[in-house]
Amino acid sequence: MTGMQKAFNVESRLGLRILRWVLAVALLSGLAVSTVQVILDAQRVSSELKLQAKQTISLVYDAATQAAFSIDETLAQQVVQGLFALEAINLARISHPDGKELSSLKRRPDQLYSRRITDLIFGDVWVYREPLNRADNPGKPYGYLEIHLDTAYDAHTWLTRGLVTFASGIAIAFILGLTLFILFNWLLTSPLLRIVYSVKKVDPDHPDGRLLSIPKGHEANELGLWVNATNNLLVAIADNQQKHLEAEARVNQLARIDVLTGLPSRDAFMEELQHDIERSKVERTTLSLTVCGINDFKSVNEQCGFRTGDLILKTVAGRLRANLPSDRFGLARLGSDQFVIVEKKIRDSFQAAETAEKILAIIGLPIEAGSHRISMASTLGIALFPNDAREADRLLQSGEQTMALAKQIGDKRFQFFVASIDQEIRDRKQMEKDLTRAIENQEFHLVYQPQINLETKRVIGAEALLRWEHPEHGFVPPDKFIPIAETSGSIVEIGKWVLEQACRQAAHWASTGSHLRIAVNLSAVQLRQNTIVDDILDTLNTYRIPPGRLELEITETSFMTNMTDAVAKLHKLHRAGISIAVDDFGTGYSSLTYLKKMPVQHLKIDKQFIQDLLINEEDTRIANTIIDLGRSLNLTVIAEGVETAEQEHYLTQRGCKLAQGYFFSRPLLPRDFKEFVQTYHANIVENKAQTHFEG
Repeated sequence: MTGMQKAFNVESRLGLRILRWVLAVALLSGLAVSTVQVILDAQRVSSELKLQAKQTISLVYDAATQAAFSIDETLAQQVVQGLFALEAINLARISHPDGKELSSLKRRPDQLYSRRITDLIFGDVWVYREPLNRADNPGKPYGYLEIHLDTAYDAHTWLTRGLVTFASGIAIAFILGLTLFILFNWLLTSPLLRIVYSVKKVDPDHPDGRLLSIPKGHEANELGLWVNATNNLLVAIADNQQKHLEAEARVNQLARIDVLTGLPSRDAFMEELQHDIERSKVERTTLSLTVCGINDFKSVNEQCGFRTGDLILKTVAGRLRANLPSDRFGLARLGSDQFVIVEKKIRDSFQAAETAEKILAIIGLPIEAGSHRISMASTLGIALFPNDAREADRLLQSGEQTMALAKQIGDKRFQFFVASIDQEIRDRKQMEKDLTRAIENQEFHLVYQPQINLETKRVIGAEALLRWEHPEHGFVPPDKFIPIAETSGSIVEIGKWVLEQACRQAAHWASTGSHLRIAVNLSAVQLRQNTIVDDILDTLNTYRIPPGRLELEITETSFMTNMTDAVAKLHKLHRAGISIAVDDFGTGYSSLTYLKKMPVQHLKIDKQFIQDLLINEEDTRIANTIIDLGRSLNLTVIAEGVETAEQEHYLTQRGCKLAQGYFFSRPLLPRDFKEFVQTYHANIVENKAQTHFEG
């Protein structure tokens, strides 16, 4: 009953809207037609008034002319009185050419109630003044005939007719509108309501079970066609529902298979893993779960294209399926570049390690992808049942966590899950939280390591280095918290703080006469920010630091993730005058192609190659190669980690321009840095003076 009432209300509102529109259109049309009629009638009345005035003047013209010519006041009086017999005339006057009246009569205009309206349309009085001439002397007027014609009488009659016209027009329009509404309701609205009632009775689960009935008398018109089309649609919907149920069953089956590789999906794998665990519990056997992640797969996608990436995934899946028998192994793709392998009934962890080596070898075989020959590496995380976890989801989580941790460590091809991994993850999460509060709690500070020009032996700048004094754990090494800050994203806010602090310090040094270059590390995460260029330039403007006094140090991996975007941003910074240095050069994957694309001015030799300089032949050869490369590319080479006079002397002789390290100074607080610069330069002057004196 409620549904029927709602349908009726909908129909009623539609009917009222139709009624309003029909009446509005009819009334507006009636008003428009009536208005045109009244305007035309007003023009006709005006024409009649003008004609009446001309005819009246023509009737008395000769008599008035004779009276003026003969100066006959009696005749003039008769003419005026004759004119006043007309109600519309309220002034009649015959006068001499000099203006002297011969005869005149005047009366007040009639104060009809309609004058306020009609006077606005017709005017209140029409004035006519006609010169009186004789035929024998037409050029000489003997006097003037003047009449004032009151429009009120004829206008009143016009207004009455106009009101009747408007009233009849509105009445006719109203009757016509109601008639149209009744016809519309009879022919359309009521049949539509009956159709709505029929639609409400349709069963959604079986739409073809009760089809609509055609309203009587509408079998051959549009409503009949609509009902037939709706019935056909209901039948088609019923057919589609059946097909949908069949397709849904097929989709559910496909959802259990990864479309790209043909391996089971995560959901299907979890069901199978649960069965394997239940079977292992009954048989009291051990199984291993290995999560495999392909290294640097994102870089392959970006450099070689997604089609190549898909080909690699299909190839890896095919190799795993071909080399790992299904009776002992279960395979699935977890998503992206991750696969999972379950080995059943293993003897011990040594067997799991052997399988891991086999998997690494399978994936490590070169893959031919069009014009590319790609060798992929992978990292494995291994969890054992029942030692590490007894539930399916917990076992998979353990494997995924272990694989992720092995990737972060970077030097392990595979790693087993150990009980302490949970604590490591909790510690990492806590450090992420602590990092977000470190700036607010003023736990960070900067130290500055001097950079020395090896030719002039003068301090030319400083590298700003971040230090963290944790309130509970004390000093936290940068190589421990920086990777966590980059992973969590807090490095963006921290990097911004470092840049501001370094620029503030550089501005302070400049105000005291020390115009030193400041070097600041720029993280790969920061470089990916859309606003990084504007943020850096705004900071320089804030502290009034010339762009040439700022050097941004980026690691080789910073521009490997998105080469095009990184190059574009670094070029903008370079065009603004900022120097770009590649930090830790030689430890990553840089090539001459990258260096040619990058707006680099400085190469920094990583300290691991300086540490055993002159001791380790390979490190010495690498350092020499980087120096020669910098010279050939017209780049300034900076050596990090210089700790002995022998290293400093060798680098100077080889042509290395700049250096920093403990041989010159450890990283210093700002106040100690200023004192160091003064002392260092004073010692240079003293040594030169002593050398000159001895010479």
